[in-house]
Amino acid sequence: MIKNEIRNHLENVIIPFWKNLRDYENGGYFGEVDYDLKINKFAEKGCLLNSQILWFFANTFTLLNDESLLDEAKHAYLFLKENCLDTENGGIFWSIRNNGVPASTDKYTCTQAASIYALASYYEATSDNEALNLAFDLFSLIEEKCTDKFGYKDSFDEYFNYIPNDELTENCPTAEKTLKTLLYILEAYTELFRVSQNKAVKDRLEWILSTIDEKIYNPTLRRLEIFFDAKMNPVIDFHSYGYDIEAAWLIDRAVEVIKNRSYFIRMTPITANITDEILIIAFDGNSLAYEALKGEVNEARRWWVQAESVIGFLSGYKREPKRIEYLEAARNIWGFIKEFVVDQRADSEWFTEVLKDGFPTPGLPLAGLWKSPCHNGRMCFEVIRSEVDI
Repeated sequence: MIKNEIRNHLENVIIPFWKNLRDYENGGYFGEVDYDLKINKFAEKGCLLNSQILWFFANTFTLLNDESLLDEAKHAYLFLKENCLDTENGGIFWSIRNNGVPASTDKYTCTQAASIYALASYYEATSDNEALNLAFDLFSLIEEKCTDKFGYKDSFDEYFNYIPNDELTENCPTAEKTLKTLLYILEAYTELFRVSQNKAVKDRLEWILSTIDEKIYNPTLRRLEIFFDAKMNPVIDFHSYGYDIEAAWLIDRAVEVIKNRSYFIRMTPITANITDEILIIAFDGNSLAYEALKGEVNEARRWWVQAESVIGFLSGYKREPKRIEYLEAARNIWGFIKEFVVDQRADSEWFTEVLKDGFPTPGLPLAGLWKSPCHNGRMCFEVIRSEVDI
């Protein structure tokens, strides 16, 4: 049974890998494991990475009730609170040097959002009101500093002056807003509302869902647009298969959590169309391609895309139980993951990327600023908790 396989994989591969990166001397977790499995103990510690590690251990504790996982979550929480948080100007820094001093004081909106869902999960695991209050502080900060009437800006300097960010707009440097940032916020607000039932958070969730419907979803192409100008107009022909299949289930989850039937009626046809389109154009029977820029497909198999596609197709099957092909797709992608994406070397985890034929792309890290246990950990959580007998 695949559900049991994935639980064993979580307990025996993913959890031990990230536990091994704990920095007992300087706090937090080491910021990089290179392709050769060497831990760089002097690498910058990404605050996005640390928040996602906090989220991961909080959720593994809630799921497995193992006190050692709660200890890891507390360790990550302390580092976020004492090192990543800017106590003078507000918000979470981008990265910290190994000695605990900020390396990059830039403020990414996605980092603020990741910290919110990490803190919400930590609150769920511990009932620590300090964590929940900090999550609401970051919610208020995003709404005050990172938002205009059209949407959410991506990145700022230490004082929340807007700055362009090549990390988020590498395929479209002229973009001022991105779907990537919006999805981080969608997930963060969904989790914060789920644990708090706060009306202001619900209102913003409904605004985000309306924006996806009105500005981001392209009904002709049955896809979400990715890069936007300041007024949320699309600026390039770009189709991210990974973001689409991830967004489909995140939207379904948000609709489920807010319990507003009008949004169920409004958003479900969108997520149904997105899931169907991805199955048709991006799935080869075993795995999912990465993206397409101006029609040219990138056939790389990124770790996070494969993980999110398992969840996305399971969500599609839950939405439409007659679509047995969605369940088969989820099963087949897990088969591809365990054969090719999971690094079989001892004490390793998932490759960042493999080619369509399964050979890993050399040189990419096993852990880093953008490589965390978020996506594959989340795949495990969602499959284990699913009512579907995958």
